[in-house]
Amino acid sequence: MFNPRPKQAEVLKYTSGLMGVSAVPGSGKTRTLSALASQIIASKALDDDQEVLIVTLVNSAVDNFSRQIADFVKDRGLLPGFGYRVRTLHGLANDIVREKPGLVGLEDGFQIVDEREADDILQDAALTWTRTNPAFGEDYLDYEMDENKRGYILRDKWPTEVTDISRAFIKQAKDWQMSPADVRAMLDRFGKPLPLAEMSYAIYVAYQRGLNYRGAVDFQDLIRLAYRILQDDAQFLERKRHQWAYILEDEAQDSSELQEEILGLLAGKRGNWVRVGDPNQSIYETFTTASPEHLRVFMAKGNVKARELPNSGRSSQSIIALANFLIDWSMSKHPIEALHDRALKPPLIEPTPEGDPQPNPTDQPEKIHIRPEDYTPAQEIEALARSIEHWLPENQDKTVAVLVPRNNRGAQMVTALKQRNIDVVELLRSTSSTRETAGALALILDSLSNPNATPALAKAFRVFKRADRDDPDLTTRLDRIVTALRKCHNLEEYIQPRPDKDWLESEIVTDLTNDDESIMTDLIDFRALMRRWQSAAVLPIDQLVLTLTQDLFDTAADLAIAHSLALYLGKQAQTSPHWRLPEFTAELKLVAQNKRRVVDLSEEGNGYNPEDHKGKVTIATMHASKGLEWDRVYLMSVNNYDFPSAEPQDSYIGERWYIRDDLNLQAEALEQLRLSRDPIAFDYIEGSATEDSRVEYAAERLRLLYVGITRARSELVMTWNTGRNGNVLQATPFIALRNFWEDYKTTPKKKKRSRRKKKK
Repeated sequence: MFNPRPKQAEVLKYTSGLMGVSAVPGSGKTRTLSALASQIIASKALDDDQEVLIVTLVNSAVDNFSRQIADFVKDRGLLPGFGYRVRTLHGLANDIVREKPGLVGLEDGFQIVDEREADDILQDAALTWTRTNPAFGEDYLDYEMDENKRGYILRDKWPTEVTDISRAFIKQAKDWQMSPADVRAMLDRFGKPLPLAEMSYAIYVAYQRGLNYRGAVDFQDLIRLAYRILQDDAQFLERKRHQWAYILEDEAQDSSELQEEILGLLAGKRGNWVRVGDPNQSIYETFTTASPEHLRVFMAKGNVKARELPNSGRSSQSIIALANFLIDWSMSKHPIEALHDRALKPPLIEPTPEGDPQPNPTDQPEKIHIRPEDYTPAQEIEALARSIEHWLPENQDKTVAVLVPRNNRGAQMVTALKQRNIDVVELLRSTSSTRETAGALALILDSLSNPNATPALAKAFRVFKRADRDDPDLTTRLDRIVTALRKCHNLEEYIQPRPDKDWLESEIVTDLTNDDESIMTDLIDFRALMRRWQSAAVLPIDQLVLTLTQDLFDTAADLAIAHSLALYLGKQAQTSPHWRLPEFTAELKLVAQNKRRVVDLSEEGNGYNPEDHKGKVTIATMHASKGLEWDRVYLMSVNNYDFPSAEPQDSYIGERWYIRDDLNLQAEALEQLRLSRDPIAFDYIEGSATEDSRVEYAAERLRLLYVGITRARSELVMTWNTGRNGNVLQATPFIALRNFWEDYKTTPKKKKRSRRKKKK
């Protein structure tokens, strides 16, 4: 039974028209929106052929909404599954385009490429462009770089940089509904040199050609084409407006301009559209074309009913105080004035009213620690691992998470905890088990790709005897065998020897096996396996991987992961028929390095609920933690590299060390695209977009820090590190939070209460 709070009850009074709801973390917005959907369904406001359309951000939220709405509908005595439809924006766009593919030039059976395949097409287009324009990158490299280093950058780094630039360019062009032909026309109209835009345009043309060759579209195309269909077919649009009589939009702070236009078209000028979100939790701008300003502008319109959900029962008063301070500080005291109105804004978080069924946790200010130590990255991980090891035994009934800014930092934390035999749940791009299995398979494939390379064979032998790594004595024995293998200069004498040329009869092996006869058994067994694997190398990649799997793995978990990896590589073989063993090996290495997410694998993040993992440690990126909560939260790496503030001492992930003048080339390319479509723009000033991107990125990182803080119920630990080279500093908001907290925890309770009343 849902007993709404007073502010939630105000939202549930909605009957029609436009409404915008600003909801703080933990305010129960999903519950409220689900209740509103069921209320509309039960109110008889819908005809038999009408639905409430709920649009949310990710697939896991679709499942959550569907489940909650079904429960509400059943409570009202109605059949679940009728009268509503829950979709992500991509799912909604797919529904629309599938009904009218011919209207936008698609075949009925058109394909949708996933992000991995789209990225492969883009990389091929970018690599081709860089090879045919070898001198272009010279203009953007650091002037003081020596020639050898310039050659290395142009060969190994520049193609990746070009791919990243063109990826951002194409996404933005599609969000602005600009085809390659539109971009060409705009560049011609502008009439002045825009070199990065010209480069990106050429790659855009090649990328679309690659999609067209496959009869496919990408996710951005789906949304763009859905909008075109709604624009071009008035009758179809009216039919959809009738079908979806009410539109409820969740996570509206992460909407793009095109998403807003699609839903606005479906709602119509007099339509029923409810938008719920929290601009303070908009943390995807760097990866998408989203902006929190879309929701803020919408809520400021005169014909929109603006509501707030300010009450949150998630966190203790001290956690709430930290989060609210961050809002206040960023609006008035942040040293960069341009950030005052671009990062965090009210409403502030308010505790739940008296008698609420979900009261705030008991306040425990002594359980909040903002640590001043200047740890190295390794020391920070060690300190957190020790803290968790000490805390966990007496708190087996509680939930705990370590939130990291980047996946690779999370992987390092996982390793440190597993070395202490601490149970870990991973919400990273891939789990450690996946990475280890992919890495093992990659080493075997590498040895099959390079049959004459002794280093590759030696690594394959380590995989074959991987269990020996847990025993120091066996590790020493393994090292001796691998050293001997590296001295085998003609591998054919080992793997496929002639009667008079068998490496196993050499003096090196004889000396090795005199001390331990079992070494000879291992070498013979490994030779038999290598022969078997080399024979199997002619099989399709999925069958080859399954063959390796039978010989390498015996636990159910490893077998399941290896099977999923085989299916994954099989799909890559279908979409990239030119791939051979080196390409498949490289793909597995990307998975092993946490740089590629295998969407087919059933990983911990699917259906994850913190309450199911009490007594275990969840490792998650701060982005993946959104919508979740734990009793105790560790926020690590809060330094001025991961959380820059647009100050002179800060550095930025988007600014490469080898690019001249600290330019952010993605930002510069997007600015050139913006100028080309602006009818009154007349000139491009290099560097201005880089400066603005620093402010935008700093604003997003402030919001990410806010999200991290508000994941904690009652216990919070924040730390920072000095970076790989020892020259990274505390993040400016970290210093402000620490100073505030030192003052807050010594302030008498009476003053705290009066301070809260004053804010209200």
